This record gives sequence, structure tokens and C-alpha cells, in this order.
Amino acid sequence: MTIAPDLVARILRLHAAEKWRVGTIARQLHVHRDTVRRVLAQDGQAVPPSPLRPSRIDAYRPFILATLAKFPTLTAARLYAMVGERGYVGCDSHFRHLIAGLRPRPPAEAYLRLRTLPGEQAQVDWAHFGHLAVGRARRPLMAFVMVLSHSRMIFLRFFLDARMDSFLRGHVEAFVAFDGCPRVALYDNLKSAVLERVDHVSGSAIRFNPELLALAAHYRFEPRPVAVARGNEKGRVERAIRFIRDSFFAGRSFTDLPDLNAQARTWCLGKAADRPWPEDSTVSVREAFQAENRGLMALPETAFALGERVAVKVGKTPYVRFDTNDYSVPHTHVRRTLAVLADEQWVRVLDGTTELARHPRCWDSHAQIEDDAHVQRLVEAKRAGRAHRACDRLAQAAPASAQLLERAGERGENLGSITATLMRLLDRWGAAALQAAITEALARDVAHPNAVRLALERARAASGEPPPVALVLPEHVAKRDAPVRTHDLRSYDAT
Repeated sequence: MTIAPDLVARILRLHAAEKWRVGTIARQLHVHRDTVRRVLAQDGQAVPPSPLRPSRIDAYRPFILATLAKFPTLTAARLYAMVGERGYVGCDSHFRHLIAGLRPRPPAEAYLRLRTLPGEQAQVDWAHFGHLAVGRARRPLMAFVMVLSHSRMIFLRFFLDARMDSFLRGHVEAFVAFDGCPRVALYDNLKSAVLERVDHVSGSAIRFNPELLALAAHYRFEPRPVAVARGNEKGRVERAIRFIRDSFFAGRSFTDLPDLNAQARTWCLGKAADRPWPEDSTVSVREAFQAENRGLMALPETAFALGERVAVKVGKTPYVRFDTNDYSVPHTHVRRTLAVLADEQWVRVLDGTTELARHPRCWDSHAQIEDDAHVQRLVEAKRAGRAHRACDRLAQAAPASAQLLERAGERGENLGSITATLMRLLDRWGAAALQAAITEALARDVAHPNAVRLALERARAASGEPPPVALVLPEHVAKRDAPVRTHDLRSYDAT
């Protein structure tokens, strides 16, 4: 801060002529003591330092310095407890203030300015930009950022997740946008790039993500992770992310993810490309990129196969669960393990190489996405199943019903309607009476439920019994009924 010449003159006069002390000058002129000391030092006048007043911590200072030298990261709260055990009675807040001045500081580290050749290197990273509400889901808004290290050209693409498929898709779209591929891609140690890393004296043992290696083999670039906790080694993408936050995303409104990505493409090709190139302010980033583009490797003729592939197990209901949503499959594939191949637009369900279902990708949460054909086939199968179950029950209760149904089928009758009528007669009259009535109807050569009903009424009239009344029970009560097999009582006589 520049000090006014008249203030400098007054400070020098009061100190030299009036013999005022530094504190008196600062108090009367309403300036800081350091300002007075600086004016006097610039004039060549020695200013004796103010004597330090004794403090309660003075007796514990050697212990504190020795402890901090041995444990530099020890907290002030722990130190306060340790000196308290040794008799210190000062205030904890003032103690923390004193420890901040006594704690040893690591020496400042100097860095070399890194320069790269055109087309040699790109730096890649994810950035988190809050969340988006999609229906009931709260999806993270993630930005994939790739920066060409030489020209500082930025590629920006937003996703609703940070899955491996999105990571690979960001690379592919960035290479297409740059119309070429750099020779080296620089990453930090995120799981999409590095699964495991062991550093030792002779070097580092790194296990890369195999899907990233497949992408690198297709485009012929080298994935290279930076050292652990050394963000300065990929500072260009870090600065680009800060530039994106301040210059693009701050205060921006958008309707949905495609709209945000469209605005991001316009910004990358517009304002971001027209900014001055850091190496030469007379050249824009766009012009530097045009020169660097000639040094990029050519893209392969075949496109890289994108899509997230996961194995899913189908339960007893015909749905597969992917990304917290349920997608319908044919009911014939329940209790099996299938494969889901998903991208941003579609979710495909495969059984080997056979595609069983294709649904639009849903970004909501806990939604149920169905194909009407799948549901209809399941309903038809359930109807057929009910008919089969009814036939089985009739055959067990009244064996003659099988012959009646066979004869009715030969005459072209509706077997479903006949089965339903016989089931109602069975519930109303019982198995023995129905068996006798069906036998009588077959003897008369009338294979129709009306003949069975008439035979039942004639048998009731002949016995003089009242007509049976249908007993309608609630569903939860009816479910408690179970068939009971009669026990042979002769087993008791044998004992």
C-alpha cells in the first residue's frame, strides 16, 4: 500500500523532533504500528523491537516446541490437554492462537513450468456440479472435461453419473470433437482409470481399469496417471474446471441435460476458444488448436463399441433391475441370469446374443418400465394356467369329467366354459354327487354341463334334500381351507 507523502513527513517529524514512540505516533495519526515502522525503516532509522511481555506459556514453550518438532500435525486441543496436565492454566482459545505461531511450517515448494509438444498430451478429469432432480430421483450432475495440454482447447460434456460407460463415452466424443487423438492421456488416480496402485522406491506398480485399456488400445494412446496427491501435475485441467465453473456454469439456466450440453458445445467453440493462449497473448486458443490439430493422431476407421454391460438376475416377476429401475422381459425368462446393455438412450436385455427386450432409458428412480406385449403374454399364460389347474382339480375330484370334456371337444364345444361350469357345480354339490351326475350324463350320451346339472337336481329331488346353498367366504378365510386326507382307521385296530 502506498503511503501519502504528507503522512510520511509527519511520521518522520514526530519521531525525530518530538521523540514520540512508534505506538504514540500510530495512535495519534490513526495508522497501524507496522506502517510507522516501515516509514522509519525506509528512512534508515533503526526501530528497536517492542519488548515482549511475559506470558503464562513461556515456561511450557520448550516442551511445546519439542513436541511439535516430533509430531508436527498434533492438534492444539491435544497439546492444550498435555500442558494442562503439566500445570498450564491459560485459556484454550488464546493457547490455540499461540500454537498457530509456534507450529513448524513446511518449506515452500517450487515448481517447474511444464511445456508439452503439440498433439502430445491431454488431461482428463471429472467435476461435480451439484444435482439434478429427475422425477423422484436426485441425480449427480457430472462434467467430463478434457483439455489439450498444448493449445488449452477444452472439451466439456455433462452426464448424470460417473459410470465407466460415461467415462469412455466422454473420451470418444472428445476425440471426435478434436478430430484426432493425443498420444498421452493424463489422469489422477480415479477408479475409472486406476484400480490399484503400489508406490515403492524403484517405481510404481499400477493396475489400470481393463475397460480404459481397451479404449486406449483402440485409439492407440497411452493412459498415464499422475503421482498420488500431486494435482499440480495436471493443473491445466484443474484450471479449466475452475474456468468452467466461473465463466460457463455460474448463473446459467437450462431446461434439461441435452440443453445444457448444447450450451456447453457452443461455449467451448465460442468464448472458451477465443480466449488468449497462455503461451502467447497475441494468439487465441482457437489458433493454437488449429496448429496443434495437425499433430494429433488420426482416428481409427471403426468406432469403439460403447455401452454399459452388466449381468442381472430375473426373479419370480418378469423384470430386470438396472440403475434402481425395473424393465420388463418375457415371462418365459424368469429365474434366469440375463445381460443388460445400456447407454444414454436405450436399455437392451440380452440372453446371450438374442435381444429379448429394448426399452427407452429411464433416469427416474424406482420406476417400472413395461412393454405391453410382455404383460399381455403373461396375462394370457395365466389364463391358460387357470384352465389347466381347473382340469387337474376336476380330474381328481370327478374322474369321469375327463371323458365328458373329451366328448365335448369332439363336438366343438367351448371347453373353457364347460370347465368353469363344472368347477362351480363341484364347489356347490361336492365331488361324489358330481361324479355320479357326470356318469349319468355320459350314459345318456349328452356331454354338456346342463345335463349334469339336471342329473344333480333329479338326485336331490329323489332324496328329498333341500337345494344346496353356496357358501361365499372372504378370501383370507377361504385360503385357510386345505384338503384333509382321511386316515385309515384300521391302523388303530392293528395296535
